[in-house]
Amino acid sequence: MSFNDDVTLDTSQVRSGGGGGSGGPGGLVVGGGLGGIVVLILALVFGIDPSQLPTGGSGQAAPGQVQAGGEVDPAAFQECRTGADANRSDTCRVIGTVNSVQAFWAGELPRYKREWQETPTVLYSGATQSACGTASNQVGPFYCPLDKSVYIDASFFEILSTRFGADDGALAQEYVVAHEYGHALQDQLGLLGKAQQGGTGPESNGVRIELMADCLAGVWTQHASQVPDEDTGTPFLKPLTDADIESALSAASAVGDDRIQEAATGRVSPESWTHGSSASRQKWFLQGYRTGDLNQCDTFAVASVEG
Repeated sequence: MSFNDDVTLDTSQVRSGGGGGSGGPGGLVVGGGLGGIVVLILALVFGIDPSQLPTGGSGQAAPGQVQAGGEVDPAAFQECRTGADANRSDTCRVIGTVNSVQAFWAGELPRYKREWQETPTVLYSGATQSACGTASNQVGPFYCPLDKSVYIDASFFEILSTRFGADDGALAQEYVVAHEYGHALQDQLGLLGKAQQGGTGPESNGVRIELMADCLAGVWTQHASQVPDEDTGTPFLKPLTDADIESALSAASAVGDDRIQEAATGRVSPESWTHGSSASRQKWFLQGYRTGDLNQCDTFAVASVEG
């Protein structure tokens, strides 16, 4: 989805992570990672050298550094001011999507007598530290419940398209952001801990949590063109097109466990799935998009989440 050119981007909702860092996750990434984390797990299970797995190209690095005390460097994200900036820059598009998704849930949750808790996104280049361990483009985007933050390296979008076959459309990227904020919502509703119960496999709790986040991303997508920028009153995003939906579906397919396993190892092992198949990820995104109702995203209420 394209942004309306004159909307204002609120960069206070993001922080900048520094480049550098090394090593794998040092803590528990609950409900995190749209695909890269699966590849990293596969590397450990099948004895693949993680350094040989696909990583991003140059990407567009998020400028600036986090200052002492967590303050954002005033120079960070200064190029991201309007919707027009979001339409030309991956980094600014992430910021605009964060603004839209948070505004949507802040307006939606009071209907359920809940209040949205603002959740920052850390944009970084290469690697940075989270309370859940090292964030890098080998791990992929994730939500860390220990510091209540989303972590995204903008170069992940290049990996998503060039290595895993998603298209490079805007909604493919926006879906990634909305999915991670789905995990933030699950955390706020007390659901995220279910991901650690029930092992792995196509019907496991971990898969159901991931598919619920896909569905919640679809709910936001259905309403996104009506969510206004507080400053201008103009919706952040223009109305959806069929091409937008195809873009989101291409991303959902690209990060299916079956697709990633085949790309990484040449074989598919459903018993080790943690995120769901390409078909199920598309199915649950569409469930949220078509209904626009978070109540229709209860993946624990159905006998099977597949197909």
